[in-house]
Amino acid sequence: MDMELQKSMMISAAALKAQTLRMRVIAENLANQGSEAASPGEDPYRRKLVTFKNVLDRELGIEKVVVEKVSFDQSEFGSRYDPGHPAADANGYVRTTNVEGMIEAMDMTQAQRTYQANLNAIDAVKAMAVRTLELLR
Repeated sequence: MDMELQKSMMISAAALKAQTLRMRVIAENLANQGSEAASPGEDPYRRKLVTFKNVLDRELGIEKVVVEKVSFDQSEFGSRYDPGHPAADANGYVRTTNVEGMIEAMDMTQAQRTYQANLNAIDAVKAMAVRTLELLR
């Protein structure tokens, strides 16, 4: 395979790996969207965020996207008035997660589309490699 085609494939493969982790984090956020504190003063599940960065692969001479870190969203927790709940504070409020289902759904859609775009790029590279081989016969 031509070195340029191989580089293209490696760039897309790195993006697939990064988006896979992003989708796993989003799925975890969605799974915990209904979480709440278990006791007064305790924090519920805190939303996680994925940050990407470009990294130079010196061996191939390309820049690839990688996950820089998975961090916690520092936005405020929600609250729900439920004075009978065991985790209610003195005012009767229970702390709820900062996960917003609609935001996670939009993030998941974007991650899936990015993943699919990179799969399409890999397919295109493979097709070009096959065509090149056919021409050389």
